[in-house]
Amino acid sequence: MTSNDLQYRRAEKADADQLFALAREFGLTFKPEREAFDLALPELLKNEDAILLTAVVDGRLHGYLLGFVHLTLFANGPVAWVEEAMVQAGSRRQGIGRGLLEGFEAWARSRDARYVAMATRRAPEFYHALGYEESATFWRKVLR
Repeated sequence: MTSNDLQYRRAEKADADQLFALAREFGLTFKPEREAFDLALPELLKNEDAILLTAVVDGRLHGYLLGFVHLTLFANGPVAWVEEAMVQAGSRRQGIGRGLLEGFEAWARSRDARYVAMATRRAPEFYHALGYEESATFWRKVLR
């Protein structure tokens, strides 16, 4: 794959099957279910505070990033949160994740976000190389 073949763009409804396949590869704790996915995707695509970016080569999705901007009280304005970032196993270490994250950062800046954050235990070297620093412990409680 060359950088000329790779394009980044917002997800579209027609990407649903390929996005679902990537989401299933991403899911460790939860197993994505198609019915819930099909309900969520149109809502995410029309949500002005969300962006679903894709990395596409020859019409095939090789990765995606889902992120949000939301207001805070402590940061004196909005912040950006990466909810999901996934690059297909065979396409890693080719700059796709970097491109997705840089695209998200540009979108977050355009929304006046004060910072970008995410919760992950994967690929700490990748995030450090892009200027991210470890900041907090992530706590969660599964409700179902």
